[in-house]
Amino acid sequence: MGINRNTMNTKFDVLVVGELNVDLILNQIAKFPVIGKEVLANALTITLGSSSAIFASNLSTLGSTVSFTGKLGKDDFGDQIISRLEAKGVYTQNIVRTSMHSTGVTIVLNFAEDRANVTYPGAMHHLTIKDIKESTLRNAKHLHISSLFLQDGLRKDVVDLFRKAKDLGLTTSIDPQWDPAEQWEIELENLLPVVDVFMPNATELMAITQTSSLDYALDRLKDFQTTSVVKNGSAGAYLWDGQALHHQPAFLNTDVVDSIGAGDSFDAGFIHAFVQKKPLKDCLEFGALMGAINTTSAGGTGAFDNLDLVKSIAQSTFNYSL
Repeated sequence: MGINRNTMNTKFDVLVVGELNVDLILNQIAKFPVIGKEVLANALTITLGSSSAIFASNLSTLGSTVSFTGKLGKDDFGDQIISRLEAKGVYTQNIVRTSMHSTGVTIVLNFAEDRANVTYPGAMHHLTIKDIKESTLRNAKHLHISSLFLQDGLRKDVVDLFRKAKDLGLTTSIDPQWDPAEQWEIELENLLPVVDVFMPNATELMAITQTSSLDYALDRLKDFQTTSVVKNGSAGAYLWDGQALHHQPAFLNTDVVDSIGAGDSFDAGFIHAFVQKKPLKDCLEFGALMGAINTTSAGGTGAFDNLDLVKSIAQSTFNYSL
């Protein structure tokens, strides 16, 4: 039998603080729906959703020990999320359950390499810094936060949380993700000094920096010493290491099932290598590979059922030996 990480009294590699929801994914849609009309989807997947949960689940599959702090309703969807995280070896004892709010749900309209999402935030909006115990932080080596703009209760205190983590000796990372309000109220001058790895995608970075091109946005990062990783889909990814800008070509999959969670899987690959203190360019390559592996199955976790499957896909689809 394998070790049940939920009963281990150990220091975790990564504490993930983030949103939790289920994804209802509609695939094989003929065209985008318009108000007053109906279109059909020919496939439906109900799976573990949220960028934070996908990241945590796939990171655990890769072999890192992972703990999670988030907020769920006391409902069937919440039970389902706990069960699926635990099945992947993620420690869930620090997840807060509440009867005041329902578990969040995202409805995904999936179109090949792009998608449209509608999210009911539910309990995830109500996670606050008070829900994150100092003992939980002390029991981790690295803190990762995802989907900052979906966490209204935490966002105003995120700099304080990162500062506390750094004071306790943790390394830190954040993937801000999309802002549904498109206000992009994030102060890089205060945030990045307490973040070791900043992980937006290209579109998010341009919005955050209020620039009109990726080149301008990448130049903006050069004002900071923080390591920044910028994902750009099939165009690859960029790494600013505080001194130079590096480009990582994408591992191209010619038969994409969907791209849901590809960025989260990229993050999981990068941070898995980062907490092992691998060179940053090795972290970048491993992240790119994990992002590509993600696209070979439906949903964000389908290709990460177990490590043997990940290794098999890496070899058979991308000619890469793990």
